[in-house]
Amino acid sequence: MPVDALPPIFLLTHEFHPVRGGIATFAEEMARAAADSGRSVEVWAQAAPAEREPVWPFPVRRLSLKGSQDFVCQARLAWELVWHRRRLRRGILFLPEPGPMLAMMALQFFGGIRPHRLVLTFHGSEILQFHRKPITRWLTRRLIRQADRVSTLSRYTRELLVSRFPEAAHKTCLTPGALRSASERTAAVPTARESGHIVVLTVGRLHPRKGQLLTLRALAALPPATRARLEYWIVGGQSKRGYENLLRAEAAQSGLTVRFFGSVPDAELENLYRQADIFALTSVDHGDSVEGFGLVYLEAAGHGLPIVGHAIGGVPEAVVPDVTGFLVRPGDSLSLTAAFARLIDDEGLRAQFAAAGRGWAHRNTWRRSAELLFNDLS
Repeated sequence: MPVDALPPIFLLTHEFHPVRGGIATFAEEMARAAADSGRSVEVWAQAAPAEREPVWPFPVRRLSLKGSQDFVCQARLAWELVWHRRRLRRGILFLPEPGPMLAMMALQFFGGIRPHRLVLTFHGSEILQFHRKPITRWLTRRLIRQADRVSTLSRYTRELLVSRFPEAAHKTCLTPGALRSASERTAAVPTARESGHIVVLTVGRLHPRKGQLLTLRALAALPPATRARLEYWIVGGQSKRGYENLLRAEAAQSGLTVRFFGSVPDAELENLYRQADIFALTSVDHGDSVEGFGLVYLEAAGHGLPIVGHAIGGVPEAVVPDVTGFLVRPGDSLSLTAAFARLIDDEGLRAQFAAAGRGWAHRNTWRRSAELLFNDLS
């Protein structure tokens, strides 16, 4: 079938530019890849501050909702789906994250609000959250049965999904993550170092699951002479329940030079990546919150950074153990400190991991993931 005869794709998300994070990156890149392949794509996204919208290869409708999962937000999104039901009957409705899924769960009993095709993507934590309560478990099962295709970014997440919702087993495909388009364009640009120290960089929202505190403690356990050669840079905002205050208090007592950058624009983040020597993200399970994959690990590898992380969730699918970085069992603080020590003391090993990481990060493309998800859906 000619591309221009294929049904349009309507991508609904609460996490889209200027929101940062793995889900926002996934939504943006999948929409871009589908549009670049000639598909008709329209993104419906949360409200955003009055600033210049980036140039997208597809139209973006900013909805009058803040993008949370509370009742008001879900009701407004459900109303949008009802209002545009005739357009959706001719198109592919793509729900790449849990917020829009919850809205659609409430509408799935009304036959008049059925898209031509329904596509879902699960990332990890929402699987456990939807399964925990009987009502959302039942609604999720119904939604998956109605879906034409389901995807995950990692085998770990697929296994987690199928174990909780067996209905997904025969309709789930793997849509691997890839480098952000901006990273591919700018990763090779050299930048002068601001410091003669070895820089350990963490990028991620300030949340206990992201493990910044564990990285800080592992670095603080290094010998004083080693600590004197280091700087620990923490990038990220959205602090959870005073977590940033705890981090700052421990940083002040750590004997390390620790810099907090908060949320930074893409151009500044690229600069920080190019000045760093080691990337660290020691994620852990935190209640129902799990690390389903971690696009940021690919981003770090694409910038030539050796990685230190935890062997947990889908992380071993983003980091090749002992090839692009070190993965340590969660809770093994001695081994975590030893992993940092090896990379700090061995410049050759850092270069070896960096070279392997660059190749590894480029093995997948968003274009291929979009083809896997949308091809044959006519």
